[in-house]
Amino acid sequence: MNLRLYILLIIPLNLASLYGQADTFCTLSLKEAQEYALQHNRSIRISELDLEIARKKIRETIATGLPRFSADINYQHILKVPVFSFPITGFTQNPLTDVPEGFEQFQDPELTGGLNQYIYNQPGFPVAEKDNATYDFTLSQLVFSGEYIVGLQASRVFKELSEQALTKTENDIRESVSNSYNAVLVLARSLEITRESYLVVSKAQYEMDQLYRQGFASETDADRLVILKNQLENAINTLEGQERISKKILLMQLGLDISINCILTDSIPGLLYDTDLKLLTSAVFNADRNINYQLATTATKLEKLNLKRQKSKFFPTVSAFYRHQELAREPVLNFQPKDVLGVAVSFPIFNSGQRLSLVSQARIEYEKSKLAQTDAEQGLLIRFETAKNDYVTAYENYITSENNFNLSRKIFNKSIVSFQEGVTSSLELTSDQREFLTAESDYINSIMKLLTAKAELDNLLSQN
Repeated sequence: MNLRLYILLIIPLNLASLYGQADTFCTLSLKEAQEYALQHNRSIRISELDLEIARKKIRETIATGLPRFSADINYQHILKVPVFSFPITGFTQNPLTDVPEGFEQFQDPELTGGLNQYIYNQPGFPVAEKDNATYDFTLSQLVFSGEYIVGLQASRVFKELSEQALTKTENDIRESVSNSYNAVLVLARSLEITRESYLVVSKAQYEMDQLYRQGFASETDADRLVILKNQLENAINTLEGQERISKKILLMQLGLDISINCILTDSIPGLLYDTDLKLLTSAVFNADRNINYQLATTATKLEKLNLKRQKSKFFPTVSAFYRHQELAREPVLNFQPKDVLGVAVSFPIFNSGQRLSLVSQARIEYEKSKLAQTDAEQGLLIRFETAKNDYVTAYENYITSENNFNLSRKIFNKSIVSFQEGVTSSLELTSDQREFLTAESDYINSIMKLLTAKAELDNLLSQN
């Protein structure tokens, strides 16, 4: 009654305390827990960042084939400027008067008409400036590259793979949160049962102690009930610790502060019966729509594209460019063109067999991925049949364990009364207690197995 009153007082607190984390308490259903985890779980956040990286990777790959413009500025100081000089030649009839001053005169015996040839070595002039700066502007464009085309395809498939990985992470988080949520509920149920038994045993122990003090019961009988009471008290302490730890694990999965005290509003019966057993077990499983199979399919696509990329390295790469160059100080003679337009073609002729080896390796990896894809499909079909069978078995065990638990609790309670009345011996009481504890353990385990099997089947069908 105290626990129920506590819950009734806390439940009116709405989910604002959950999302703001400003209050000490919060209420939380399984669906709310799963949705909150999808928004705040750290693994989800990591997968979202991986997807964002994949989007940026596509832009990076596209940018590789877009026009590029670069500007370079180079300053140079020439320690010793080269000098350029060339001779001037001419002819004259009067070598003594007609030859300019500074010219070197000599008689050419091959000439006719009495002409003389003279040669003058003109003083040299620098062919470059001692200090200068060069401004170089280049515009380039990739015209054709097989590796670039395959890279574009691979970047999009990589983005698809990241999206699927995010979906798988979300599904796994839902299942993980469901299992953690269920674990808290099961521990709470076990704690509730143990407390109820503790109250019954405590009452019986008090009455037996009074009878012993009045001389109507033996000390051994009184001690038996003390032992039972102490065992149940230790079990309560253990379960309370396990429940606290399970709640902290759940809060950590949600991305919440583990010091927050959350009240779980769903119940075990509600979770067990919110889905039709026949509907779950009669569902048709389609592996093609399962996220795990889609991941295997996408991995095969990437290996196939990698094979194409290795083959594309045998094709030439074509690029075009335009370059404009300016000098801060133009020399007297400048044979460097200012504007250049060109096309560059690179032919991969011989690479010592390395490319052939890479192609062979890529082909083998592609074959491996196809085999892994087939295994993934078959494995998922077996996993679904196993999950369906586990769920049906767990459900049947739960029904049986629940009936056995109710019967054993009824027997144990009657045994305590009979023991107080002196009808049942202490050995019979101990035996009934042992059977009750075993039945309780089986009942709690059957609940957990059923909830876990249901979460597994729901996860497979939600991806279907």
